[in-house]
Amino acid sequence: MKPRIIVCCLGRTGYKIFCLLRQQGAFVVGISNRPIPSESSDIIIGDVRSAATLLAAVIQDAHTMVITGNDDALNLAILMQARILNPQIRIVNRLFNSSLGERLDRTLPDHCSMSVSALAAPVFAFAALGNEAIGQLRLYEQTWPIHEEYIDRHHPWKGRLLSELWDDRSRMLIYYLPAGEKMDLVSATLTGQCLGEGDRLIIATQPSKGTDRISWREQIAKTLSSWRRIQEHSRSTVLVILVLLLTIFAATVTYTCVNLETSFVDALYFSVGMITGAGGKEEVAENAPDLIKIFTAIMMLVGAGTVGICYALLNDFVLGTRFRQLLAAPPIPERHHYIVCGLGGIGIQTAKQLRATGHEVVAIERDPNSRFISAAQALKIPVIHADATLPAGLEAAGVRHCQALLAVTSDDMINLEMALTAKGLVPKLPVVVRDRDPHFAMMVKQVFDFEAVLSPTEIAAPSFAAAAIGGRIFGCGMTAGNLWIALATLITPAHPFCNQLVKDTAMNADYVPLYIDKNDRTIHGWELLECRLIAGYILYLTIRANRLEPSGQRSYRIWRTTPLVKI
Repeated sequence: MKPRIIVCCLGRTGYKIFCLLRQQGAFVVGISNRPIPSESSDIIIGDVRSAATLLAAVIQDAHTMVITGNDDALNLAILMQARILNPQIRIVNRLFNSSLGERLDRTLPDHCSMSVSALAAPVFAFAALGNEAIGQLRLYEQTWPIHEEYIDRHHPWKGRLLSELWDDRSRMLIYYLPAGEKMDLVSATLTGQCLGEGDRLIIATQPSKGTDRISWREQIAKTLSSWRRIQEHSRSTVLVILVLLLTIFAATVTYTCVNLETSFVDALYFSVGMITGAGGKEEVAENAPDLIKIFTAIMMLVGAGTVGICYALLNDFVLGTRFRQLLAAPPIPERHHYIVCGLGGIGIQTAKQLRATGHEVVAIERDPNSRFISAAQALKIPVIHADATLPAGLEAAGVRHCQALLAVTSDDMINLEMALTAKGLVPKLPVVVRDRDPHFAMMVKQVFDFEAVLSPTEIAAPSFAAAAIGGRIFGCGMTAGNLWIALATLITPAHPFCNQLVKDTAMNADYVPLYIDKNDRTIHGWELLECRLIAGYILYLTIRANRLEPSGQRSYRIWRTTPLVKI
């Protein structure tokens, strides 16, 4: 019997997950606080936090609950009520607060927290880098982009043996869908199958570090730029100091010219003491004419004001926060950088992904109180407080010499306006736009010819669905209506694959082996297929989601015996 899965909060993301699970043949029940058009069966209407509503969904017999609300407090309330009614239920929880999610994962058994932003951001970053990714895979402590190769009549791989593509450390074959007779990837590889027209091949490619690392010339230019920026911000301080020095010099010259017996040094000493209020050599002015005494009084007043302003500016610049901010703030790159418009959840995660691959990033955020500004500053990302829908804001970020622009605020219309403004300034600029509605996103891409228009919900929903079905997941994707997932399974003496060859289990269970973790040694390529699975090995594989829950229990045990290994 298939395990019962409950999906709570059928908003845009929740309903997408619900549909994906149902499409894969899972026994799924939805809970919503309002009716959903065209849906009548398998959906419970009521307060998602209510025990009565959860009992109506038969939570006491459920194996997994997916909580997909957009309010962390609501999701936590559902979590607690669900665990009271069914202490053994497994929870897949959508949380915006990632640090809270990590604490819950460590505290609660069978709890998996996930974030739409964290799941979608790598795909946005890949799109900005020019890779049309359909998903992501976490391998070898890197996030690999996944893309689909459709073999048409002009494709360079047409007629090429699959075996030629198998043994490549920089590329992982994930899924194979032949146009003709159905055949799994391992069987096709071992029997010498060639790629034909109409075939589909899903591939994960190892990400490379940014090739646009800063040269020593650019580093010198950035240092000079930082110094120029400090000079600009210190201009008012320098100007006041200059006025103070000119005042002292004018007073010194005046006293020297009026009384030729007064030396220049004595006149200077008196002028400095008079203007700063320290005093000294008062006889210089006491024996002077009345006009000079009036001049001295005026200099005292002017000096007091000038010195006060000078002290205030110096204190603010040197001892205050401005100087530290100028030193800490990274300079804006002059070229080869990526501009992220909107420091929300998607924005900061995308910036992190780009920085992790060695690329320069500039962020534009209109709200100076955004909670992610400190996180961006910790990553040494320059943040410009401006409106990116206006040309001035984009010009300040160096839009004319950047590699690509990402418009990823939470407002679809603002994202569109930002993208159009950027295209107006630089017509050939690659632009990646965020849009919540996947159908509208497709039309926006076609009409305005943007490089990519992506929906976070469309990207993240398969990962939630895969987590609901398959335990510890480190990647997933959709191909021809099939949801496949990547997981790690520990081989135990009771495991159905124990003491069998990888190639035999792969052909029988229709999965694709990626590699084996064997005592800190990785087995990959042809050696992987001939390897015998022994207790203690960890097998990393991809498999169709509907193969995890067949009528029998054999394949279901593949992921139920999977520990929470560190990926």
